[in-house]
Amino acid sequence: MIQKLRNALSLKNRKGFTLIELMIVVAIIGILAAIAIPNFRNYQLKAKRSEAPTNLKAIKVSEESYRAESGTYKSCAATPATAPQATKSAFTGGGANDFQAIGWSPSGNVYGQYTATNSNSTSFSGLATTDVDADAVRASFTCDHSTEVIQSGATTIY
Repeated sequence: MIQKLRNALSLKNRKGFTLIELMIVVAIIGILAAIAIPNFRNYQLKAKRSEAPTNLKAIKVSEESYRAESGTYKSCAATPATAPQATKSAFTGGGANDFQAIGWSPSGNVYGQYTATNSNSTSFSGLATTDVDADAVRASFTCDHSTEVIQSGATTIY
């Protein structure tokens, strides 16, 4: 009789998992998801936001090349013409043709809005704004003929 009881309780006769074991696994997965999902979202937003300063650096290089050839900087109206959104917009309207004239055009749609202003023939300023998290607070980046791209405004926004 004792032998039968030992056999019944032995691990090799056990089939499946107990409810407690399954609940513990589900709880662990839930905790990991609660940690990982917000971090992944933040990583996505930072990656999307990085488009703006990268493109603004390219615009600065194109403006310098244009000035070397023509002797002046070129103004480019805000493009796309609509304010930046959390989704990508087509790079059309505004000064899209002006940006093409200086030799810069993004490959595909963009998250930000870009502007280049020629205050006189010897200086320009560039502005890129983006709102990838759709909270109506825009991240802004600026540069001019003598400075590199810097973030203006709050540094904690995406």
